[in-house]
Amino acid sequence: MFANTMKTGLLMFGLVALFTAIGGLLGNQTGALIGLLIAGGMSFYSYWFSDTATIKAYNGIEVTAASNPRLYGIVQRLAQRANLPMPKVYIIPERQPNAFATGRNPQHSAVACTAGLLEIMDDNELAGVLGHELGHIQHRDILISTIAATFAGAIANIARFLPYASNNNSRDRKNNNIALAILLSTLAPIAASIIQMTISRRREFMADRAGAEFSGNPLYLRNALYKLEDYSRNVTMSRQHQNPAYSHMFIVNPLAGLSKFQDLFRTHPTTEDRIRELEKMARQENLL
Repeated sequence: MFANTMKTGLLMFGLVALFTAIGGLLGNQTGALIGLLIAGGMSFYSYWFSDTATIKAYNGIEVTAASNPRLYGIVQRLAQRANLPMPKVYIIPERQPNAFATGRNPQHSAVACTAGLLEIMDDNELAGVLGHELGHIQHRDILISTIAATFAGAIANIARFLPYASNNNSRDRKNNNIALAILLSTLAPIAASIIQMTISRRREFMADRAGAEFSGNPLYLRNALYKLEDYSRNVTMSRQHQNPAYSHMFIVNPLAGLSKFQDLFRTHPTTEDRIRELEKMARQENLL
């Protein structure tokens, strides 16, 4: 876990360094500041209201111990093991089995799973999936992804102005600067997106490990991932919920069955890699 945390920190540093370098190419800090403010404002809004906006977008229905004792009870036990406040629990009316966590901090958090997930998972597998989601809450991944999104968005914003930014009076050097700026304005947002997605993949591995620990057995989540991978490719989200902006939040990509280029910009590790890591944990604990 420490190694993954260090790698995430280095990737975040890479985003900040890339943002700083592009801001310097503008010749002043005004454009960079504007880009950061625009991206920051949008990211802050999504972060602060994440526990309600995302649930509302997917028509989440809140459950209680009385209305769904199975689901509520599993989340309650996992939260106690993780030493977390009890999050709000929601069911998403979707056939595709999937789940996500949201909220700006553990005190304002929510866990949601689809109706399809409850149908195909036994209690142990469901504990593995929900433990993964509580791992995201414990690690404050909403905050980390928001910071990453802020700098990635700021880089994309200020990169648009690079071809027009040059304070050099020499015609030759100005032309060279413009050519370089055009190249960077194309490549910088791509680089920022790749870094942002790499951060997301690292956080998924960390949440998998947490899910294995909270549920008590890495094989619970492993077995769940086998099912999720199969169903996510064959059962699609309803059209109104096919929103790429939220796909990174789910335990498996909800749009996997729709995208032909999902491996090009992948926000999740491959299921094979995740299963391999969970089985490695199980062998270390003499469970496999």
